[in-house]
Amino acid sequence: MEAVGALALLEAERCARIADIAAAMTVESLMGSHKPFLAAIHRVRGHEGQSRVAADLRALLARSEINASHQDEHCGKVQDPYSLRCSPQVHGAARDALAFVRKTLAIEANAGTDNPLVFADALDDIAAGTIVSGGNFHGQPVSQALDLLAMACTQLQTISERRVEQLVNPSLSGLPPFLARNSGLNSGFMIAQVTAAALAAESKILSHPACVDTIPSSAGREDHVSMGMTAALKARTVVENAASGLSIELLVAAQALDLRKPLRPGVGAEAAHGVIRSRVPHMEQDRELHRDITAVRELLPEIEKAARAAAGLG
Repeated sequence: MEAVGALALLEAERCARIADIAAAMTVESLMGSHKPFLAAIHRVRGHEGQSRVAADLRALLARSEINASHQDEHCGKVQDPYSLRCSPQVHGAARDALAFVRKTLAIEANAGTDNPLVFADALDDIAAGTIVSGGNFHGQPVSQALDLLAMACTQLQTISERRVEQLVNPSLSGLPPFLARNSGLNSGFMIAQVTAAALAAESKILSHPACVDTIPSSAGREDHVSMGMTAALKARTVVENAASGLSIELLVAAQALDLRKPLRPGVGAEAAHGVIRSRVPHMEQDRELHRDITAVRELLPEIEKAARAAAGLG
């Protein structure tokens, strides 16, 4: 469970960073306000992850021509939807959860979990040469952490899917239906949103905790177990779903940014858009979207690197 969980955590941490880039692209695509990301808003609440995400979004959105184009106009919007303006709060909560998971898994990776334990040297209340049976093999700390990992990644998916809906819904976006120029003959990115919704729905089910369950075994000796491997496998699947769901948002947002040209988005969003367009062309007519989604997912490391470098985030 430690091995599977640690690998899932590394990918989940990438997803958390990618989520900020995807959100920045969507904010620009929908001509959303940058004001909800002001540092003061997040400082007065005090959550570390939230403040960090807001800072990253400010950097990714810097020098936006799109934002400058609607600063002095009455756009008719009172506030942006939660999926845009609350991105720091939701992404930040996920980051704080992942920080807890990282701490727990780091402790476990260096832990003595054998049974029995052999103490060659005296330690605390154990004499040198003591061999003693205990319970350090119990997976509850890891199982609990990996359930939280699944919940955190599901949060990233659900808010991402809502942003995709904002992009493809002409009543919300002000853009062509499903981002197809000729929507009467083309479905555009309709099925992309359906796919994101399906992935999010699966992850919600998988986010039911395993660590609260227990089925006794071994004639009642192992009468309380952690179900940690179940938690690890669930978490791994949720992380996979999150990576695909975020790839869908990146793909759809790239199409929407094309429709905002010649205005340029913030530096990080623009860099991410450029990486996507290096492999996936603008969609003029319907085509098989699974190929595009797969291509964007394969590009996630490059998208992250380019966007963060352009934003000065390293």
